[in-house]
Amino acid sequence: MTRILVTGATGKVGRRLVPRLVRWAGAGRVRVLVRDPARAGDLAALGVDVVSGDLREAGDRARALDGASVVVNVAAAFRGVPEEEVWAVNRDAAVALGREAAAAGVRRFVQASTTLVYGRGLGRPAVEEDRLAPDPAWGVYPVSKAGAEAGLRELGGRLALVVARLAFVYGEGDPHLADSLHWAGSWPAHQRLATVHHADVSQALWRAAVTPGIAGRTYNVCDDAPLTAWDLHVLNGAVHPGAGAGAQPAEFDPWEGIGSTAAARRDLGWRPQYPSAWAALEAGAL
Repeated sequence: MTRILVTGATGKVGRRLVPRLVRWAGAGRVRVLVRDPARAGDLAALGVDVVSGDLREAGDRARALDGASVVVNVAAAFRGVPEEEVWAVNRDAAVALGREAAAAGVRRFVQASTTLVYGRGLGRPAVEEDRLAPDPAWGVYPVSKAGAEAGLRELGGRLALVVARLAFVYGEGDPHLADSLHWAGSWPAHQRLATVHHADVSQALWRAAVTPGIAGRTYNVCDDAPLTAWDLHVLNGAVHPGAGAGAQPAEFDPWEGIGSTAAARRDLGWRPQYPSAWAALEAGAL
């Protein structure tokens, strides 16, 4: 029986992913590793096997991996935490989990990463083979995710790794879209942000976990319509400050963080249910 271990199950991505995995994989086939079981009561009510522990602790990882055949690692330390914690969770614990998963005979390891790992200046949407050179302006998060990818790939054929590089995730009540104005408020109106809805992230991670013959591959997961800073203001019921504010910086790259999804469409049969945030708005899915 395939048993899927999900890390980060009480986070923004995980909390929306796990109930879908229960529907798709079947009852009794999903396990989660969480630091606070009290926050996973709704998941336990769905029949999810809840393991209490910290991803940074080897013993807790071992208990969670026992009997698992697929791992979906969406655990992430993001904004508002010390840099050492970001490195510890996003890179060090991810690589340790991958190494131990390989030793335990896990058949597939799906690593959630970010399209912000790509460098500037490509002049087009990034493809999965492009260099990884995240801009330090985005903070340590994308740098730590690039480090995790590198460390996991060093395991070579011992680990059946699939990487999903996610754009800016939003939807289903996630405040992430509103949070974007903390920094997009100073962007020029035309600067763009690649986005993807939670429903489409879940779909991509599921397909990455179960599609045969894709070990070792990487997939960009983005919707079809990046949002401008103007769009972000409108969607949040705000007014962009206009042409006089947020002067375009010299290093501005209109393609930064925007990835081609041709590979995910070809290999995974993935198509966004919400091809744009505007479609999600019309469907009442923001």
